[in-house]
Amino acid sequence: MKTADPELMRAINRFHVMDAIRRFGPMSRVEISLLTELSRTTVSAITATLLDDRLIIPLQVGAVRDAGRGRPRVMLKLNPDAAHVVGVKLAPDQIAVATTNFCADILSSLVLPIRIDRQTASVIADLVEDGVRRCVSDAGLAIEEIAGVCVGLPGVVERAAGVCRQSPIFSERDVPFGSSLSERLGVPASIDSDVNLVTLAEHWFGQARDLKDFLLVNVERSLGLGILHNGELFRGANGLSPDLGDLMVRPSNYGGGRLSGLASETAVLSEAEAFFEGDAPDSSLKFERAMALLLKRAADGDSGCVRVLAGAGEALGFAIANLITLFAPPRVIITGRALARSEQFIGPLRAALAASLPSSLADVSEVVVREWSEATWVRGAAAMTLRDLYGAPWSTTGPELGLSARVATLGSSQ
Repeated sequence: MKTADPELMRAINRFHVMDAIRRFGPMSRVEISLLTELSRTTVSAITATLLDDRLIIPLQVGAVRDAGRGRPRVMLKLNPDAAHVVGVKLAPDQIAVATTNFCADILSSLVLPIRIDRQTASVIADLVEDGVRRCVSDAGLAIEEIAGVCVGLPGVVERAAGVCRQSPIFSERDVPFGSSLSERLGVPASIDSDVNLVTLAEHWFGQARDLKDFLLVNVERSLGLGILHNGELFRGANGLSPDLGDLMVRPSNYGGGRLSGLASETAVLSEAEAFFEGDAPDSSLKFERAMALLLKRAADGDSGCVRVLAGAGEALGFAIANLITLFAPPRVIITGRALARSEQFIGPLRAALAASLPSSLADVSEVVVREWSEATWVRGAAAMTLRDLYGAPWSTTGPELGLSARVATLGSSQ
């Protein structure tokens, strides 16, 4: 019988110990053992190494004593200065960057309002490099002190290879953006779908901290789906992330059609274009203004705008009903910068969802709507790199050489 790779098992156990300390610390070794279901001997060995490497630090609590012992219990917490990482969020109209410490606390952040979806991948990489270097400098750090960078963007991303297969950000396909950024910065860089980043942020910092299973649907110019199962992000081959917008809602012999053509911001604005005569912003450069105008008119009772939003909401509600039927998650979180805030969209979505669910699953999933800031997105990107570091082997001088490749390997297994 084949046994597990000892190094992999050590990395997995180390991750669980560090993740427990991050989520519930400061905590004692006994509490870590109970929470992770690892033996006290294993926990003691792992924490001893982490203390030697200064990844965690002790807090002696005089009033709390170990059971059966007279000495004070030592509580352990992450060392915020153990490492620093950078998170980046790419949107068609801006680049958001944040530098964080080992606890994912933001040390510096910036937003660059640039229409990057009109640039080549090479130019976008140059802009990201400039933003990262400036943000790192604003945190009082040198780029050599950064342990890793994670970039989130909409589309289909192959995280293990650092390749973006398709995105509304890039005019090109199969862009090796991860390796390109690594070469520019001289530090390990990875890329991921932006919805995975906000899913991880929800799990680390938001309302899903108590859950090991939930779905997150992001409604922006494209539609994203994040799946957390048993505490791990679901990925396909080579770390491939699913794209909800690519879901077919009608077979090709009935005219075809993907969900992104019905329920995304882009689809909604395209459908509502006829209602904007004389009022519409003059180009796609004004996308946000056009969306704001549509939502205002719908809120004021414009029947055409209400009908467009309701149709999009019903289509997404139907799709979410199918997701609940497949996964039966305890919670479905809907996020977005514009549509998710509109009752003319969310109301029909909830109605279609309730009408489409089988009665046996009607009370299984709580559906909540969340609004996220750019800071949350980039904090999720930083958390993705930190998550990799928690499970990566360390020496007394920090991450071992070859961490970039190991980050990619760990990412593909999530």
